[in-house]
Amino acid sequence: MLIAQLTDLHIGAGRRLAYRKVDTATALERAVARVNTMVPRPDMVVFTGDIGDLGTADEYALVKDILRDLDVPFYMIPGNHDQRAPLRAAFPDAMPIEDGGEFINYVIDAGPVRLIALDSLDEGRPEGKLCSARLDWLERTLHDGDDRPCVLFVHHPPVAVGIRHMDDQRLLSGAETFAQIVLAHKDRIQAIMCGHLHRPIHTRWAGVPLIVAPSIAHQVALDLRDDGPSAFSMEPPAMHLHRWDEKQQCLLTHLAYVDQYDGPHPFFDENGKLIV
Repeated sequence: MLIAQLTDLHIGAGRRLAYRKVDTATALERAVARVNTMVPRPDMVVFTGDIGDLGTADEYALVKDILRDLDVPFYMIPGNHDQRAPLRAAFPDAMPIEDGGEFINYVIDAGPVRLIALDSLDEGRPEGKLCSARLDWLERTLHDGDDRPCVLFVHHPPVAVGIRHMDDQRLLSGAETFAQIVLAHKDRIQAIMCGHLHRPIHTRWAGVPLIVAPSIAHQVALDLRDDGPSAFSMEPPAMHLHRWDEKQQCLLTHLAYVDQYDGPHPFFDENGKLIV
């Protein structure tokens, strides 16, 4: 099982540049082309939020048009730049929520593993929230009798990472209860996959790996000063590839750049000798 995680698209209507600088629509097109040409090709794509920049129907219509070229199934959860109603209207099949569900919480049956999508959006606010209804849903899902390994996908990370302006926007409300639930199921939860921070970041939280994916467009500037300003940089766009290894019974995460670079080049010549 190979899962591509793409996050923080920030698509603007009419192909508007994000922050008057970033061509996010072209960035998504490049990411789609990269996924389509990977060998092996991912079994699915999970978009972990900030699909649109303002959360409008026009933005999601553009995303839908671009994703017509994606050759694998895809799923979505919202980020703080999204709005649930127009997102669900545009991509009903990418969010298989329970009938009548208020939040975009659902489970993907990925064969040997379960993928659990969790909605951390607090509409109108940059920081994340997991209310009692969403936490109760997660608790019920983890107690539904399916003991397969599982992976959680949520937009907002629950930890401070040292980038001050982003730490102020992490998962705040409900984070302590979320930690208690994860800790109680740490033997089954392989990892928590997040977006939001526009940087690849790895840590351990509540007894499980917590992995933050970079953006397929622009990255948040790596500034660990206490008074560091809110800023972004045009570092290489990238995605995460999560590979479930059935033989080893473990999840492996690889960083994959969207753009193509020189190579690959052989280490050994035609006679099997190391090239020096």
